[in-house]
Amino acid sequence: MTGSEVLDIAREAIMTLLWVASPVMIVGLVVGVAISLLQALTQIQEMTISFVPKILAIFVTLLISLPFMAEKLHGEMLSIAARIATHGS
Repeated sequence: MTGSEVLDIAREAIMTLLWVASPVMIVGLVVGVAISLLQALTQIQEMTISFVPKILAIFVTLLISLPFMAEKLHGEMLSIAARIATHGS
């Protein structure tokens, strides 16, 4: 295996990681900013208020995006397995 092949696999793995993690991270960010803005506008400075909505939003996002995540990870695994199979023979 050459260095460029290793870099290609690493690049594809990082891109897959970004695609899989981005829906959850974006929803967490948006909900966190919205709650922080609401807390700043109402001057409620309770730290625990932000946890429950963020957890619920992330849980719902995971339920919705799990098939997409599984498909991306399955495709990446098939790609890596195909490279191993072609290199092994």
